Amino acid sequence: MSIEAHDLHHEFPDMTDQIRNLKMNDRHFARLFDEYHDIDHTVRRIEEQKEAASDERLEGLKMRRLQLKDELYSMLKKQ
Repeated sequence: MSIEAHDLHHEFPDMTDQIRNLKMNDRHFARLFDEYHDIDHTVRRIEEQKEAASDERLEGLKMRRLQLKDELYSMLKKQ
């Protein structure tokens, strides 16, 4: 089974420059970006069955990832 990439560069390929700029110049964005990346990494490990987790934990992580993605996207649009 192929696991889909959800990192921000794959999610928003047309915003690579904005992502890089905000990561370097906006501490809040950088913190949210890091949290998003960490959660995405954990979700991928669970989906690849390299890490065990309950369905509730996985769904909670996916919901948090979606919230972060929405917030990061909002910040990127303002850039």
